[in-house]
Amino acid sequence: MQLAVEGVRVAYGAHAVLNDVTFTLEPCAKALLLGPSGSGKSTLLNVICGLQTPNAGTVHLGDQQVSAGNGDTIRRSAMGIVFQTLRLVSALDVRANLLLAQKVQTGARDEALVERTLEQLNIAHRASSRPHELSQGEAQRAAIARALVVKPSLLIADEPTSALDNANTQKVADLLLGLADKAGTTLLVATHDERLKTHFEQSMVLEKGRLAA
Repeated sequence: MQLAVEGVRVAYGAHAVLNDVTFTLEPCAKALLLGPSGSGKSTLLNVICGLQTPNAGTVHLGDQQVSAGNGDTIRRSAMGIVFQTLRLVSALDVRANLLLAQKVQTGARDEALVERTLEQLNIAHRASSRPHELSQGEAQRAAIARALVVKPSLLIADEPTSALDNANTQKVADLLLGLADKAGTTLLVATHDERLKTHFEQSMVLEKGRLAA
C-alpha cells in the first residue's frame, strides 16, 4: 500500500519541529528514515500513525487520509508498529501478546499464523515465556512478531537496533527486510543508527525538521 506524506508541518509556537516534509513510499517499498535525536523522527511517525495532527500537510495510506480523527481505525486495519520501548504486556506470555494484538486490531484470532510467525522469528521455544524472561534480542523479535501477525499493509519500526551490537543489528535488519518482502508489506524504519544504511536501497535523512536534499 502506498504511503504519501505531503507538506507536513508541525510547530509549537514559533518552533517548527517538522517543516514541509514530503515523500512517497510505493507499495512494498522498504525505506530508512535517518536522523539524530531531536530531528523530528518521532513526531513524523506520530503524524503518519494518526497519533498527532500536523499544522499543515497530509498523510495518505492508500486512498485513505490519515488523521488524529481516524488514526485509530487505520492503525487497527492497516498498520503494524514496532515501538522503541517494545510495549509487550508484562502479564501475558509471548503467544498471548500476539493473540491479543490480533484480537484488538482485527477482531479475530489466527492461531496458525501466530505459530508460523513465532517459528519464522525463531522464538517458538519462548512462546510460553513472559517478557521479563526474554533476552533483549528475543523481546525485540517478539515485538516484531506482534506487529506482523495483524497482516499490516504498512510496517513501522522505531529505533529497532539502537541497543544492539553489530551482529544483532545485522540480524534484525535482515529479518525486517525479509519478513516485509515475504508479506508484501511496505516497511519504514526510523533510526539514528547509521549502520542500517547499507541494508536499505531507499533512505531519507531528516535534519532539523526537514528532509535533506
